[in-house]
Amino acid sequence: MIFTETVLSGVYLIGLELLTDVRGHFARAWCQDEFKSHGLECSFVQCNISYNEKKGTLRGLHYQAPPYEEVKIVRCTKGSIYDVIVDLRPDSPTYKQWLSIELSDKNYKMLYIPKGFAHGYQTLSDNTEVFYQVSQMYKAEYARGVKWDDPEFNIEWPEEEKRIMSEKDQNCDRYRS
Repeated sequence: MIFTETVLSGVYLIGLELLTDVRGHFARAWCQDEFKSHGLECSFVQCNISYNEKKGTLRGLHYQAPPYEEVKIVRCTKGSIYDVIVDLRPDSPTYKQWLSIELSDKNYKMLYIPKGFAHGYQTLSDNTEVFYQVSQMYKAEYARGVKWDDPEFNIEWPEEEKRIMSEKDQNCDRYRS
């Protein structure tokens, strides 16, 4: 695995190294020792798969409040997504800054997201699957959301004629620091 720290402190883009032969390829998508060698938390308690039927599906921006903040590793295993994170750590030098990255089943990249970030994505193709590992169990009473188009962040989302969103995500509040 190739770990590249992004402009947001503690966030890593991780490239999978493919071993290819006549049968196809093999890649290691998780190795506790490699994550530990980069000083990254690696105690995950749950894995989730999100299936999105249509291009233009937007999920987020989601996070869990303390004490149930979670670390996430996000990878697109089918199709492609425009993945977005926002730094909500008040003491961070990159507080309220956002980052986007395209994750796809073709580029074999994943994003390591530390505690204190909101996360969301928009699908760039039909029939998209996203696989993610999380360090905390889901706690509904600590689940939070931030409006995807909050002017506080000014996130540049891909143009889409018809975004598909849950009612819950459509009704998220704007961020209050």
